Amino acid sequence: MPGPPVQALPDPTASMSDACCTPPAPSADPAYQRILWIALALNAAMFVIEIIGSLESGSVSLLADAIDFFGDAANYGLSLLVLSRALHWRARSSLLKAASMAGFGLFVLGRAAWAAWHGAPPEALTMGAIALLALAVNVGVAVMLYRYRNGDSNMRSVWLCSRNDAVGNIAVALAAVAVAGTGAAWPDLIVAVGMAALALSSAWAVSRQALGELRRAPA
Repeated sequence: MPGPPVQALPDPTASMSDACCTPPAPSADPAYQRILWIALALNAAMFVIEIIGSLESGSVSLLADAIDFFGDAANYGLSLLVLSRALHWRARSSLLKAASMAGFGLFVLGRAAWAAWHGAPPEALTMGAIALLALAVNVGVAVMLYRYRNGDSNMRSVWLCSRNDAVGNIAVALAAVAVAGTGAAWPDLIVAVGMAALALSSAWAVSRQALGELRRAPA
């Protein structure tokens, strides 16, 4: 008489891999969506504040940061639109965001070159105060997004935007101190060029990951 059917035991290795290496699906995580909405609102507000501050102070690095805030707000909105879509749609949105980061970097390089030829030293106090406010905003957003930094290219691009912004804000604040101490424009221009280079590097990293996901995604 045959015995009871033998049930296959679960593979503990596979379950550990799923638990440790597979990020939660963004569409199934309401907390991630709430973070993106908060980040969108904060970035849109900081864009307005930094545009006004850059015009008042004449700072190229502050203008670069303002444009970056605008791009990030648009990126967060795009991420919210594709959260529940298939991987290939999220990867395509990442390519669009990578293109925006690259465009931002190239624009800042051009603006820095123009300012080096025609510009005057920026007003350091306004520049530094707004940079510190922006840093507080971006550190808060980056902390909220930290657990999602190793997700798909869409999630990774969101994390990189926040990380880059926080690094850029620190650099702008230090540049303001250097401008105040030297009375020269070069600290502001060096930071602007560095922010542009960081944007171009991140655009390359995100686009490479997104293209890989497109190749793996089902048709």
